[in-house]
Amino acid sequence: MRFHVPTSELFIPDGIEVPAALARTTHMAVSAHQDDLEIMAFHGIQACFQREHAWFLGVVVTDGAGSARDGLYKDYTNDQMMTVRRKEQKKAAIVGEFGACALLDYPSSAVKKADDLQPTQDLAMLLSAARPEVVYTHNLADKHDTHVAVALATIAALRSLPRDQRPSKLLGCEVWRDLDWLTDKDKTPLDVSAQENLQASLLGVFDSQISGGKRYDLATMGRRKAHATYHSSHGLDETTGLTFAMDLSPLLTDETLDPLDFALGFIDHFRLEVLTRITALRQQG
Repeated sequence: MRFHVPTSELFIPDGIEVPAALARTTHMAVSAHQDDLEIMAFHGIQACFQREHAWFLGVVVTDGAGSARDGLYKDYTNDQMMTVRRKEQKKAAIVGEFGACALLDYPSSAVKKADDLQPTQDLAMLLSAARPEVVYTHNLADKHDTHVAVALATIAALRSLPRDQRPSKLLGCEVWRDLDWLTDKDKTPLDVSAQENLQASLLGVFDSQISGGKRYDLATMGRRKAHATYHSSHGLDETTGLTFAMDLSPLLTDETLDPLDFALGFIDHFRLEVLTRITALRQQG
């Protein structure tokens, strides 16, 4: 399998042949950066961990060159950071028992160019070979430009495939913006209560980020616990860890839907909920 960027790589932790490694995929996640997979798609990693007939394919689109750095890493060049982050992502793939991990190695600037179709073409090639049942990517309301660009490229790649090769579910997940603002009807809650040790291990692998100045490990585990408690205001906690997703599947079944209009629809639903509640309370005697 040849990708457009010469330095890209397909890493297979258990060393089996590429076609077989990809063909066994059931769950796939497409992320912008190293460690995004572990933050946003643990639901898929967990679904495949220690399973004989379920396998996770993680895809990281960018090279990690522009990441924040401090401490041990404060004087690292972009090239050095790219090397470190690639090693960290491979370690996570081993710990999480991924079926495969694709490192596409694009600069963020290329991913954000609407007329650069190479990232989309690479993703389409992987999707066609893997044929996953579920795909996780970034949500369309994320506040990181590169994350949203990756989500749009993922949608475009999936739409380029024949309908019978598309997954049954496409989920837009949380990283740089929580999705607790979605109305409950629009939320797709993903239970990540189990195996907190594995969750912590996967997040902890990314030392360049954590000791480099960003406590993604604590923030991510805290968010999951907060969602579990605050998801329901009138009932006992049913889980100890939740992540929320935006269901993007309709974009695959109806190609007339504009991703922008689709995303704004969630905001409209939220606005209507706030408007309806306050209006009703003002009218109570």
